[in-house]
Amino acid sequence: MVKEFAGDVADKTVFDLYCGTGTIGQIMAEAGSKKVIGIELIEEAVVAANENAKRNHLENCTFLAGDVLKMVDELKERPDLIIVDPPRDGIHPKAIGKIIAFGAPEIVYVSCKPTSLARDLEIFQQEGYQVERVKLMDMFPRTVHVETICLLSKVNPNK
Repeated sequence: MVKEFAGDVADKTVFDLYCGTGTIGQIMAEAGSKKVIGIELIEEAVVAANENAKRNHLENCTFLAGDVLKMVDELKERPDLIIVDPPRDGIHPKAIGKIIAFGAPEIVYVSCKPTSLARDLEIFQQEGYQVERVKLMDMFPRTVHVETICLLSKVNPNK
C-alpha cells in the first residue's frame, strides 16, 4: 500500500524514517528512486537493512542508525518524498517540526495507532499539508489494532 500511495518514485530522493529493517525503503529503491535514506533507532535493524540492500544489489539506498529526532539534522539532501512509520506513540513532537521543515511535496504516514496519527495529522495540517488519501488495513485480525496509511501533500510546495 505504501508503494501505491507513493506513486512514481523514479528519480526521487526518499527519506524512510523509522525504517526498521528497511523493507519499505528497499521497495522504493527498487522502484527507481534516485536515493533512499532510512533512519532507525535499533542498530540491529539497520545492520539487517544494509545487508538486505547489498543482497538485493540496491546501491541507491543507505540506512543509518540513530534517533530520528537527532539524525534528521544531519541530512543535507532535500527529499521529494518522506515516508514515516513511527512507533505507536507517533512522531516525537520535536521531530515532527524538523520533518515538516524539509518541505517535502509528499509524505506517506504509516500508523499503527489512530490516536497518535490524529494528533500528528493535526500538526501536519496546521503546517500546510493536506490529507489526500487514507486507507486502513487489518493486519492483526481479532484485535482492535489496525494499520492506517495516509498520503499528505504540501498545499503550497514552493513555500
